[in-house]
Amino acid sequence: MPRQARLDVPGALHHIMVRGIDKSNIFRDTKDKAQFLERLGQNIQDAKCSVYAWVLMDNHVHILFRSGQSGISGVMRKLLTWYAQYFNRRHRRRGHLFENRYKSILCDEDNYLLALVRYIHLNPVRAKIIQTITEMDKYPWSGHRSIIEKAKYPWMDTATVLEQFGGTKRKTIKEYRRFIQEGMNQGHDPRFSGGGLVRSLGGWSNVLSLRRKGQREETDERVLGSGDFVQQVIKEAEDKSLRQMKLKRSGLTLTKIIEQECIKGQISQKELENGSRRSKVSQARAQIARRGMEEIGLSAAEIARRLGVATSSITRAIEKLES
Repeated sequence: MPRQARLDVPGALHHIMVRGIDKSNIFRDTKDKAQFLERLGQNIQDAKCSVYAWVLMDNHVHILFRSGQSGISGVMRKLLTWYAQYFNRRHRRRGHLFENRYKSILCDEDNYLLALVRYIHLNPVRAKIIQTITEMDKYPWSGHRSIIEKAKYPWMDTATVLEQFGGTKRKTIKEYRRFIQEGMNQGHDPRFSGGGLVRSLGGWSNVLSLRRKGQREETDERVLGSGDFVQQVIKEAEDKSLRQMKLKRSGLTLTKIIEQECIKGQISQKELENGSRRSKVSQARAQIARRGMEEIGLSAAEIARRLGVATSSITRAIEKLES
């Protein structure tokens, strides 16, 4: 049975898992991890995402973040492509570094945010790399230290996590640490990294209860949440796919969008594609980029290549348009 497409819903909470091919290491030393983190931070900030938790293990990575308006695919593609090239160049190797597909689970933030933050940050404990909360406070390769203000990553949204505990900053950190410590004896939980039906329904007890009553609830292995949440997410993804199919049938292309916006802005395509920074040209470029992403689902990189500018120029143009 073929794997389903990822549910790339902008503005949603995603649990991303990246693994080395054949379980091989994707980090060989601290420099590799530092380089990965630096590029992750850049991409997260460029895409206006919010990271709540992350951990780097030798052969895999977990990231919990809310995606920006461009979704998750662009962020992850840029990050993993860059890192694989860096790793192969530095370690003089060839071939694939990661499994063909990173795993992405779209999560119900209201019910699972804190549970996922704890589950992700406790990876080194389950791997027996560290054993105590004190050791965890010093562990450099997870977002836990940023939440307790022992490290600083500007691209992490620690405030949203701490707000769940209420009170003063000092009290919230204390309560957060207690919450983490209470979970240190918990083992692997398949709801957060796999399990499909069981994960979406909240456990086998719920599944069996519904079956006894002759009821069924909507489930999807790509989603962590209740049946209602699953239905909502799938409907949103299907609506987006339907819009793109209609546009495809209508024959709308980036070339047509460029022609339309050049006529509207009274500029030439030659000036547009030569990188002109004239106000009218910049405005048209921003509109073309916005429409290319929203109406036909292109990435910033694809649009940038067509317009002959850097991807960062497209990103900045859209940010300026939105602001």
